[in-house]
Amino acid sequence: MATSPSGLSTKPSFWITGANGLIGSYFVQTAPLFAPRWRVRALTRADFDLLDFASVRREFAKDQPKLILHCAAVSTVADAQKNPPLARRVNVEVTQLLAELAAEIPFVFFSTDLVFDGRKGNYTETDAANPLHLYGETKLAAEGVVLKNPRHLVIRTSLNGGISRAGNRGFNEQLRSALSAAEQGMTLFSDEFRSPIAASETARAVWELVEKNCSGIYHIAGAEKLSRWQIGELLVKRWPEVTAKLQSGSAKDFPGPPRALDTSLNISKVQNILSKPLPTLSDWLEQNPDLDF
Repeated sequence: MATSPSGLSTKPSFWITGANGLIGSYFVQTAPLFAPRWRVRALTRADFDLLDFASVRREFAKDQPKLILHCAAVSTVADAQKNPPLARRVNVEVTQLLAELAAEIPFVFFSTDLVFDGRKGNYTETDAANPLHLYGETKLAAEGVVLKNPRHLVIRTSLNGGISRAGNRGFNEQLRSALSAAEQGMTLFSDEFRSPIAASETARAVWELVEKNCSGIYHIAGAEKLSRWQIGELLVKRWPEVTAKLQSGSAKDFPGPPRALDTSLNISKVQNILSKPLPTLSDWLEQNPDLDF
C-alpha cells in the first residue's frame, strides 16, 4: 500500500454508506478485487449518523472522498409506510446532501424497480415511473435530485439475494426464515414478477460502470423475469432442512394495499456495456451450488 511520509495511505478515499446492509456489505467485500486503487471507508451508524448533517459535512471535508456509493436507505415498502417522515429524510434529504457534497466527484445512488407501477413489466430506463407506495415515491424523488448532476449515476435494481451481516436483508434470507417458521406452509404469488439477482453480481456490474465513468440511469437486475412462486421453487431445492410446503396464489387476493404486479427490468442497456453479462438467477444458482444462498 502506498503511504505518505507520515505513514498514512495515499490512496484516494471512497465512501460506502449503508455498509452493514446487503448491497453495501458486498461492495465492502469486493472492493479489494474491483477497486484496489481505492481506500475504502465503510460507513455505518458507528461512524456517524447520516441524519446529522453537520457531522456528514464535517467528515466529508476531513476525508475528501473521491467517490461515494450511497447504499443507505429505508429500503422496504413496509418500513417506509411505518414512518413516512423518516423515509423521506433518509431516502431523499440525505441523498440530496450527499449529492451536493459530491458535486465534483462520482456519486452512485441505488434506486428500485418499485418506482414503476407494475402494469407492463420489462421496464426500460426511459419508461415513465409511477410508484404505488411511499417507498417508491421517495426513491423516485431522490433519483431526480441525483440526476441533476450529469456525472452522477442512478442504479435501479430488483430483489437482491445473498448473505447479509444481519441475516435478514437478502430476499433468500427472508424467505428461508419465513419458511422455517411456517407450520402450515406458505403461499407465494404466481402473478407478481421481479428480476431477482445475486448481490455479488450487482456489485460486480456497478464496479465496472464506475470504472468506465458511466452516468445517468442503468437497470441492474437478473436476466429473467420470475414470479415470487418461481423464486421460491428455485430456492427451496437448496434448503433440505426446510419442510414447509409452498403453494401458488394470486396477489389479487392479497388483502393489503395495491401491489405492483410486474416490475421486471429490461437490462439491455447495461448488458451492452458489461464485459461479462448479468446472468439469470436460475443460471447463477446452478453455477454456484455450494454457496449458502
